Amino acid sequence: MSSSSMKTTATANFYLPEECWESVFTFLNDDKRCLECISMVSKQFLAIINCLVFSFQICDQTLPFIPRLFQRFPNLTSLDLTLFSKDGDIDELLYQISTFPLNLKTLKLSNQFTIPAYGLRALSKKITTLNSLTCSNIVSLDNDDLVRISDCFPFLEELDISSTSVETKLVEIDNIDVGLETMLTSLPKLRKVNIGGHYNIDYDSLLLHLCKSCEFLEEVVIFDCSLLTHNGIASAIRERPGLRSLSFTEFGGLGNSSHFINSLVSLKGLNCLNLSYSAVTDELLSSIAEEGLPLRRLVLSGCSRYTYAGIFKLLSKCQSIQYLDLQSAHFLKDSNFVELSLFLVDLVSIDISDCSRLTIVTLSALLRNCSKLNEVKMEGTGTTKYMGVENSSTLMNLVVNPQLKSLHLSDNKWLTEKHVHVFASILPNLQLLDLSWCCRISEKGIGLVLKRCSKIRQLSIVYSQRLEPLRMNFKVSTLEVLNLSHTNVVDETLYAISKNCRGLLQIILERCLLVTMKGVKHVVENCTQLREINLRDCDKVHLNANSVSLMVFSRPSLRKITAPPNFHLSEKKKLLSHQLCIVW
Repeated sequence: MSSSSMKTTATANFYLPEECWESVFTFLNDDKRCLECISMVSKQFLAIINCLVFSFQICDQTLPFIPRLFQRFPNLTSLDLTLFSKDGDIDELLYQISTFPLNLKTLKLSNQFTIPAYGLRALSKKITTLNSLTCSNIVSLDNDDLVRISDCFPFLEELDISSTSVETKLVEIDNIDVGLETMLTSLPKLRKVNIGGHYNIDYDSLLLHLCKSCEFLEEVVIFDCSLLTHNGIASAIRERPGLRSLSFTEFGGLGNSSHFINSLVSLKGLNCLNLSYSAVTDELLSSIAEEGLPLRRLVLSGCSRYTYAGIFKLLSKCQSIQYLDLQSAHFLKDSNFVELSLFLVDLVSIDISDCSRLTIVTLSALLRNCSKLNEVKMEGTGTTKYMGVENSSTLMNLVVNPQLKSLHLSDNKWLTEKHVHVFASILPNLQLLDLSWCCRISEKGIGLVLKRCSKIRQLSIVYSQRLEPLRMNFKVSTLEVLNLSHTNVVDETLYAISKNCRGLLQIILERCLLVTMKGVKHVVENCTQLREINLRDCDKVHLNANSVSLMVFSRPSLRKITAPPNFHLSEKKKLLSHQLCIVW
């Protein structure tokens, strides 16, 4: 048999229908790097993978390529325009989008000066499938804008018109209560809504109107709502017993009235409760426990008045909690968490940052007793005032934990090289590690993490002053994001990193005062997939239009440069032809 016929026979034997390949690639969808590599194998694989792209972010640099992008990705259902410049013509962009046959379901239009009335009207005439709209941080928002949203998209199920921007709050002087009430009345299918952060709103009245008008309402988010009262919340949620998720942060009042407590525990399907930066009493936590509400997510970040007795009773009864946030609960001690961890059998993610009395003992208890734990945020804990003597058996009792993937431990004075060595040994699937501001960790600990944690993707060691000399004689093929800001890293170290971490997508070198253009060139030349480099406040890096052009030429994947202080606007104007975002 000839070699050509053997090749044909082999191809036929290994043929799979496109539906099978689609299932395989869908399974791999979380690993974008893997899919990128697969897409280069054949035109068939590229076409299949393109059909599995459902969301896309559009910025100024992508404008010339929009027709080509929509042809390449025919199944897009979600568009994000939040990075589109306020100076750009977003109305024209929306009109252009409306000319393509998209089955669009989600649209994000945040961070604009105004609601793009013309663009939304054009889009609504051609696209009738939209059910989720985000218009947060609109600088100038008025009643007509709000009514226009409901006129264009009367079948919205999810709506976010919140405001977190200081600029928005300074401009917002008109009362938009009337527009909000009219809009909400005209959205009968609304299930999820975020209307937080606005000034000059009677939130008690608005929340009551919302709960009365929207029959299918399940989730309400109102943050930064000091004008919202306990009685206002209680009266409103009584009107909508099917509510499943409530997020009310910084709302008024010093205690939880019986009217508020009784109304809250009447929501028998409530699975998410966020009361951050508000007064929460033990009575409220005990009542939730006694009613056995099916909570999956509990957020009490920055809350006051509750004690260990209240949180103990709730967690001992509601053992199905998967996401727990107890930031700044300064009363919590290591001995408390040794007890609490025994109840958290379903815990997936926990944030106990700024709990000043917690140390490695708490972390060890969580790793030992919470077998489903995927993420731990434990930043700024164990201040000197409360640090005790570590039990020598604390680390010895730890076993391999294959579930944990994210570990945020920045600004922990108790964290030592010995702890990092143990983490590198028992966390084989760790993907994200943040050791910023950890002054007792040296280059040896960092090197050990990179060597042993074979799946590490993100590493942050901001303000690490013991990084030099970092020696690397091994490959770290999985590392994608590296943050070395405010460190004493030098060009030679960047060379070693770039030679052994060639898969880096983003490197952050903000205020690395010893780095020069030589080190930057090492990174750009050796990191073959580099997309973003941050050089803010790198005084010794001298960029101009020519050097940026050379960087883009040697590394076509580069999409964003945060420029050093000596890069001027006149240089940026010379680069308008590049598909590159340059920011300061």
